[in-house]
Amino acid sequence: MYIPYIPTKEYHKYPLGAVKEETEITFRIVLPRDFACTGARVAVTKDGEVPQLYSMQWDCMQGENEEWWKIQLTFPQKGLYFYHFEYDTGFGVSKIFRHRDTLNGCFSPFGEEWQFTVYDKDFTTPDWIKGGIIYQIFPDRFYFSGQKKKNVPDDRIIRTDLDGEPYWRPDENGKVLNNDYFGGDLKGIEEKLPYISSLGVNCIYLNPIFEAHSNHRYNTADYEKIDPLLGNEEDFASLCKKAEEYGIKIILDGVFSHTGSDSRYFNKNGRYPDIGAFQSKTSAYYPWFKFTAWPDKYQSWWGIETLPEIIEETPEFIEYISGKNGILEKWLSLGAGGWRLDVADELPDEFLDALRTSVKDHSTDALIIGEVWEDASNKSSYGKRRRYLQGQQLDSVMNYPFADCIIDFVRRGNAEGFEKSVVTVLENYPKPVIDVLMNHIGTHDTQRAITALAGESCIYRDRAWQSGRKLEEKTDTGIRLLKQAAVLQFTLPGVPSVYYGDEAGMEGYKDPFNRGFYPWGKENKELVEFYRALGRIRKECPQFISSPCRFISAVMGCVAYSRDEITVISNSNNHAIRYYLPEDRHASYIIFGDGECDGISVSMGANSSVILKR
Repeated sequence: MYIPYIPTKEYHKYPLGAVKEETEITFRIVLPRDFACTGARVAVTKDGEVPQLYSMQWDCMQGENEEWWKIQLTFPQKGLYFYHFEYDTGFGVSKIFRHRDTLNGCFSPFGEEWQFTVYDKDFTTPDWIKGGIIYQIFPDRFYFSGQKKKNVPDDRIIRTDLDGEPYWRPDENGKVLNNDYFGGDLKGIEEKLPYISSLGVNCIYLNPIFEAHSNHRYNTADYEKIDPLLGNEEDFASLCKKAEEYGIKIILDGVFSHTGSDSRYFNKNGRYPDIGAFQSKTSAYYPWFKFTAWPDKYQSWWGIETLPEIIEETPEFIEYISGKNGILEKWLSLGAGGWRLDVADELPDEFLDALRTSVKDHSTDALIIGEVWEDASNKSSYGKRRRYLQGQQLDSVMNYPFADCIIDFVRRGNAEGFEKSVVTVLENYPKPVIDVLMNHIGTHDTQRAITALAGESCIYRDRAWQSGRKLEEKTDTGIRLLKQAAVLQFTLPGVPSVYYGDEAGMEGYKDPFNRGFYPWGKENKELVEFYRALGRIRKECPQFISSPCRFISAVMGCVAYSRDEITVISNSNNHAIRYYLPEDRHASYIIFGDGECDGISVSMGANSSVILKR
């Protein structure tokens, strides 16, 4: 198949990927000489505006049969741009669009356009996280320090069966209360800092720690207080200070699209002395919420009545969160290194703009990561294109596209889909964002990584089916697949994020089965050592900080890509293979993984990955 345009090749598009404002971009297309082309154009559309046509110039001949056409353009305004090509022949105007299965161009009268992102020329992201490792902790389920808790509400169930399954069955009213607690706390995390550090971690992301009346704490009751089961402000400040001694920063989960109905702000249950929005229209918090018929009818997150939605544009709410001495500043001042924003795509621009100003005024090194499940460069929400990644909002996002394609490739061998997914992100996202992408393969919202890789599908399966289900005879398979996936996770651009216990072999389907207590003393020690070794490799190889990722091949269940002197090969076939290195990769040797390399080819086993260095 003749390919007239390949946006991942520098002779077709330079520079590759997203560009800063005022950067000159060169586009080139190649056409067969027998087309007898008499003119060519690139059609560029700035998002939301009308297309503009720019004439290309005849550039050169390549051999006897190819003609190259070229144009250089500069885009002074940040934003999203979409483009395709047109060319003239004796038969009229023809067009080049993106092929639906790849990023390459194809001759077609219609189709998908390419995207390129132009971002703020002053946009930078914190250097400390680049090349590092994130460790995500669900605080109630990690480690209990043994310290006695004070002021704990008496409607909580305290579990002592630490290897027990989280409660999931509805009560007599048909409600799942999420009111069982295993006792993990901030002092417990502090005690385990040596272990976390041994994995090569330099950032801990904590799921919500503020006072809330469920074990997940996404129904915030008081942004100003640590939940009493976790500790207090002094415990948090101590954790941050001690973590710094290990070169680790703590980032917090900011849940700002909604609160709990059982909170000082809404106060539906009357638990708090404050006058909440549910109790009176004169409440200082009344303007925060979306009542349709006060007090009983109000908008809530995804229709869950215990999670009343906030009108985030409300000036009083913005001031409370992002103003001087607001919530953001309070916890940053106590030692937090940044924020992960829950459902960032549900936070309006006005709120995100104010949040970034507040966080970066405190410290330009503070990190802001958003939860966005799709391609965040072109995400639309509530009828509006979002500008998260063009500068002045998020530093980066949770990288669900990478997570999905890693699991799909390792489980099904879809090499071509893996390359397309990775390259699409690398093309669409600004380089400062790519360097700090949060690359997870499992979180509190998804199946455990090992379960997603080796377990039965849970699609259309209810909680009763998911409950207690283990890999059993597939455990060895799961470990092998998890190792293969982890190498990809640790070597693609961005920062790997390990969900607590994945490195120990913890299993589990969806919430709440993915939120068990860490199996201290019962870990899969082989896996833990594997993750430690991967952590050492990342520290020893500066290529993982910001080197570009270039695909060498992606076919027949095997992918290979380079990051300067580093080569990564991953085989998803259920049989061994011999992979022949391209000439510029000769004289490489294996620095991680099981296999043999003679400098020209690599022999590797089924479902395995290797890292080589030239």
